[in-house]
Amino acid sequence: MKTFNVAVVGATGAVGEEMLRVLEEVNFPVAKLVPLASARSVGKEVEFKGEPVKVQELTEEVFEQEDIEIALFSAGGRVSAHFAPFAAEAGAVVIDNTSHFRMDPEVPLVVPEVNPQDIAAWRNKGIIANPNCSTIQMVQALKPLDDAFGVKRVDVATYQATSGAGKSAMEEMVMQMKDFFAFKLDESPHEVFPHQIALNVIPQIDRFMENGYTKEEMKMVNETKKIMHKEIEVAATCVRVPVLRGHSEAVTIWFEGPVDAAKARRVLEEGKNLVVVDDPENLAYPMPIMVVDRDETFVGRIRQDLYRDNVLHIWVVADNLRVGAATNAVRIAQKWVELEYDQ
Repeated sequence: MKTFNVAVVGATGAVGEEMLRVLEEVNFPVAKLVPLASARSVGKEVEFKGEPVKVQELTEEVFEQEDIEIALFSAGGRVSAHFAPFAAEAGAVVIDNTSHFRMDPEVPLVVPEVNPQDIAAWRNKGIIANPNCSTIQMVQALKPLDDAFGVKRVDVATYQATSGAGKSAMEEMVMQMKDFFAFKLDESPHEVFPHQIALNVIPQIDRFMENGYTKEEMKMVNETKKIMHKEIEVAATCVRVPVLRGHSEAVTIWFEGPVDAAKARRVLEEGKNLVVVDDPENLAYPMPIMVVDRDETFVGRIRQDLYRDNVLHIWVVADNLRVGAATNAVRIAQKWVELEYDQ
């Protein structure tokens, strides 16, 4: 089996750490691992397959110097915008977890369970984009339903964990909870989020656009259409909730014709990397606490609309650091290897 020199850009961040874990868990064919980060992280070590690996500084030359073949980026849009082209020019395939390249018409935006065929377009710029975390888990559930019944419109409300905003966001929530139990919550600062997140929900993720929607909400609108190659109407309300890991979504789906909830449940049960947990009598349904460190997307609360026979309501939950970021990126890399070398 061919092995690859793999770089992880942003290796000391929350998603970067998960990427290392997933690479190890799936036994990805790594010949040499090169963890990369900013200069202030140089000298730190990450663990891979039980061995410490020193973090190197991210530079324009490092991809060529280390003969990198696959570069997983998760260090922010500005970092990707500047350094990803250097990785691609050095001959690496870049799998970018930021939003910078997602809507570039020459860059494929891929969820392997939905549109693996798009990976072939990586040669345009040497880059494959990883979608937004909330988009990934939603389209994984939408794809089999669209194939079976034809999706026309989606209305979604998300309940997104603090880890979606990085390590510092998780630390801010934990500190605020500590301050609450110490009766000091009024003094607790909020620097990552625009408001207190502990014991609160914030109906804003990213900045507001001129149309009244946030940038996060518009990501879901635009990315869904690009991934599914279909002009599906999407309306999203994205909300930050005081959960550490695991995004949840209440999804209302409008179909082209009548749809039966029992048939839809069977379709979802057969969906790739989907797990149906839908037993209301026994209070069984997906929750963030049950999806941590899991690589599947969980679906439950599958029910028909009370008024329209072409509308279903479902509840979708996944670990945003894995399914919504690291796992999807590694699955893209696996599929790329399969398409490039296993023909």
